[in-house]
Amino acid sequence: MAERSASRLQLQSELDHWRYAISALRELDAFASNSAWAELEEYLSTGLRARLRSVTDSLDLEAAQLVGAFRSEVATDELRERLLRLRDRYVQVETVLDFFGDALAVRSDPVTAAQLRGLDVLAADSMDYVLRPLGIEAPPVLCYFDKGLGASILKAGVRLWDRGNPLSAAAIKITRHNARHPTALLHETGHQVAHLTGWNQELADALSRKLRSQSVELGDAWAGWASEVGADVYAFALSGYAPLPALANVVDGTSGAAFRMIFGDPHPFPWIRVMFNVALCRSWFGPGPWDMVGQAWWERHPMEAAPTAVARLAQESIAAMPGIVDVCTRQPMAAFGGRPLTSLIDPRRVSPSELNVLGERAGPTLLSSSYLMRRESVRILAWLTTRAPDPANGTRLRDWLSNLGNPNLIRRSA
Repeated sequence: MAERSASRLQLQSELDHWRYAISALRELDAFASNSAWAELEEYLSTGLRARLRSVTDSLDLEAAQLVGAFRSEVATDELRERLLRLRDRYVQVETVLDFFGDALAVRSDPVTAAQLRGLDVLAADSMDYVLRPLGIEAPPVLCYFDKGLGASILKAGVRLWDRGNPLSAAAIKITRHNARHPTALLHETGHQVAHLTGWNQELADALSRKLRSQSVELGDAWAGWASEVGADVYAFALSGYAPLPALANVVDGTSGAAFRMIFGDPHPFPWIRVMFNVALCRSWFGPGPWDMVGQAWWERHPMEAAPTAVARLAQESIAAMPGIVDVCTRQPMAAFGGRPLTSLIDPRRVSPSELNVLGERAGPTLLSSSYLMRRESVRILAWLTTRAPDPANGTRLRDWLSNLGNPNLIRRSA
């Protein structure tokens, strides 16, 4: 009895602790200033603060219900289980609030804020190609710079905490090292589009049907990679070759890492992911600079360095690659109204020759025309990021993004 009493006293102390912590979450100004929240809310045109307050209110209510259960002499073991669930939900909510606070802090510098507004516009434009014809409204997007090698997205519409409060805006991380080559943005918006259209499961099923007759393991592997494969295909359709150099740079490492296949990882192992992106370019554009990337990876990471099972899967994938590319880019999908993705986004518009034509026709106005900024923003990004890398190109991209995100330009085009 004494032990049980001690357990309940300790539980009471822990409950008091988490109730106090939850009450502190309600003060959103602790994560970013009130003016920063207001500016963000006006910019995104969404009730983000109201959603976040609803989430903390829900958490507070759960804690109050737990207090009632404690007073009703509910069994100690059940109370502890509920308290641990409450603690886990607290951590989730705190993480998201901290996330938005950090994203807002990055925008305190005017130069950085201007570039990020341009990336926000690019993100919205890249989704409109597919979502607008399907009658789906693209969610607002907040981009931010952060450390690390790879980009990521917190998707709009995902229910992170409870059934009543889906996230109302997407947030996309752009790594600082790729600030001058931000094509990973298009991969991340591909994730958002796939989420809203239901493409992931349909693509997984299509890849499985195509490949399982050749090998059950091959079909299962590509079906398991469908979400990341689809996002790569989306970025390719929008910008052609442009994402490949940045991708190859980010996923490279030792040969052991290049052939490392992690159970449950939705990403294809790096070697086959690079080869798939090379195959996309080759299938739609023929020979080109992507062949050099593929050859470099064959030489840098010879198949003999792969574990036996991974080498077999890699060889089978290479043999099946034309069919894989066709499923991903040419097969009609219900997600896209019974059409292939490439009927909505034609990759041929971003072939090297077409991008050269775009640059030649526009001449000096390519990066200064507000009309072209709003009509051809994604193709201009592809043009900029496929020029020879040098500091001048990086500066041009930065300045162009700042102009693209100019609030006056955004309002005029709305």
